[in-house]
Amino acid sequence: MNETPLSPPADALPDDKRTIDRLLIFFALVYVVEGMGQIVGLISQPLNYYLKEALSWTPVQVTAFITVFNLPWIIKPLYGLVSDFVPLFGYRRKSYLILANVAAVGGYLWVTQLTTPGQLLLALLLTAYAMAISSTLCGAVLVENGQRLHESGAFVNQQWLWFNIAAMAAAILGGQLVQHLTPAGALHSAAFIVGLAPFLVIFGTLFLIDEKKSSINMQGMRATFHGLTAAFKRRELLIVAAFIFLYYFSPGLATPLYYHMTDELKFSQGYIGILTSIAAAGWIVGALLYRRYFEAFSMRRLLYLSIMTGTVTTLAYLLLSSEASAAIINFCAGFSAMLATVATVTLAADYCPPRAEGFSFAVLMSVINLSNSVGDNIGSYLYANVFAHSLPPLIIISAAFTAFAFILVPLLHLGDKPQGAPAVLGDPLGSRVEPDATSAR
Repeated sequence: MNETPLSPPADALPDDKRTIDRLLIFFALVYVVEGMGQIVGLISQPLNYYLKEALSWTPVQVTAFITVFNLPWIIKPLYGLVSDFVPLFGYRRKSYLILANVAAVGGYLWVTQLTTPGQLLLALLLTAYAMAISSTLCGAVLVENGQRLHESGAFVNQQWLWFNIAAMAAAILGGQLVQHLTPAGALHSAAFIVGLAPFLVIFGTLFLIDEKKSSINMQGMRATFHGLTAAFKRRELLIVAAFIFLYYFSPGLATPLYYHMTDELKFSQGYIGILTSIAAAGWIVGALLYRRYFEAFSMRRLLYLSIMTGTVTTLAYLLLSSEASAAIINFCAGFSAMLATVATVTLAADYCPPRAEGFSFAVLMSVINLSNSVGDNIGSYLYANVFAHSLPPLIIISAAFTAFAFILVPLLHLGDKPQGAPAVLGDPLGSRVEPDATSAR
């Protein structure tokens, strides 16, 4: 297998090599924009700081406000369903991608003019919907091409490598904005910078994706309907969805950690931004090591490794006491999060039926978003109302939930299924994969 993000398999045909290279560049551009433009990106720390300092909101209020922006990500299957069934201007993916990113530009530029919570909610919701639609369509492109080229794992790794390169830069910049500007000034500056990023996706969509034109016709509608029906009937897909929900469900630490580091440890806002970038650096190192050491792991082995590292790094937050310990723990947390993401997202991509890729993949990604959202709110509630702003009990409970996923892996019956090998519709889960694409030619 390839060892660098832009190096296709040696046995791929020349046309496939060019396609893989172009797709890898496209996924890099899309996820640079997502790393900057999502609500957890550049605007995250300035927004949290504005809500905390300018509006004097509590952790529960801040988490509830941020949770609203998870709704567009939870209903991602709707966007996938529309794009699977209804081509726009002749394309199932490209036209929607362009319109979504134009909307993202408009939403963030609107934020630069706002200060009241109600108006910010509307403008940021527009950007959240735009980013969620763009992500859904990008996921459909990944599944369609990943299954055809047997490169799902490589594509997922490429996406999250560049997401975290962007997130690392965004965290440093966001921390500096908060450190040197007023709460409102930091928020507006972050929104302006993010508002320029979606032009990268528009460029990539126009020049890097080869998509055949489609039209609304009965034959195409029937093929898509059969694919959609297969998705609902596929027991394997339901098992994978249930596993992913339970895998990601644990009381969240994000907002409680921010308040703990700000109020108890007295970390500066600039250093908190640096910590987020250190976590992103852990993701990046993990993504680079994945290409060399983890890509050959079976799906089951990678899942077990990700659960083990996730449990250990969550418990490591019990040792959080200084800037140095925070840096080490955040780096390790980023590394373990990379393993978890590549393992679960690749698993999801491998079990999406043809002609319903956008819908099926979006369903599984929405399961992750829903699980994270519920867990984050439970974590903030426990921290504020049950544990009296004490972090250790929340850390122990969160680690226990992560460790629980160990006993769930056997339910998938993965056997020795390789990463990125698409499953055959109707087979018992993990019992067989499609023939290698190159041997079939």
